[in-house]
Amino acid sequence: MGGIVASRHFDEIRSLPLFSATNDESFGALVRGAYVQNFPPHTELISEGEPADFLYIVASGCVELFSAWQGRETSMAFLCSNSTFILAATIKDRPYLMSARTLQKSRAIMIPSEDIRRVFSSDPDFARSIVSELAGCYRASVKDAKNVKLRTSLERLANFILRQHTQLGGPAQFDLKFEKRRIASFLGMTPENLSRAFSSLQGHGVEVKGETIFISNLEALRAFAHPDPLIDS
Repeated sequence: MGGIVASRHFDEIRSLPLFSATNDESFGALVRGAYVQNFPPHTELISEGEPADFLYIVASGCVELFSAWQGRETSMAFLCSNSTFILAATIKDRPYLMSARTLQKSRAIMIPSEDIRRVFSSDPDFARSIVSELAGCYRASVKDAKNVKLRTSLERLANFILRQHTQLGGPAQFDLKFEKRRIASFLGMTPENLSRAFSSLQGHGVEVKGETIFISNLEALRAFAHPDPLIDS
């Protein structure tokens, strides 16, 4: 399933903003004890409350961050290729605040948290990259909170569709990356409300057939969603 990171994986790590400014000695110290592993879909990688032993990098595939409490569960984020997660827990040496599982076949690179903290303390360039990454995560969290608190569920769905449309290069037709029940959870909706919301968006230029989205009137969708750079990434 996996093992120590081979040299062929160095480039995909090195190119990430978190590591691109790190000097060669520090980078070598980071990857020396790293692992790469392939995971099948629906595999839980970490559980909230556990100690943060590794920093995770999604090399391929897709991972869902989620949390549960008193029998309820919610999706927090979807991370695909070239994404890192659990950086704050790694730096603070604190328990994970979220769990993570694969949504599809995925490859993850795991760097021991002790190595991350050691290089963080000794390499100013890496430390600045860490701060920049955490600042980006903080701003994303503020935007997510504003999205949930300031928009209706229908507006959240409309903007979610617009983001997917943009990330895929602007096709008029595309398949949803994630199961509808997970999208509903991420948007703070029930599956039933999501289904009704999809129907309501027909009046704003969107049709849904199964897992496929058809955007018949992009301007109408934008006019209703009113995307805002202070909320939307």
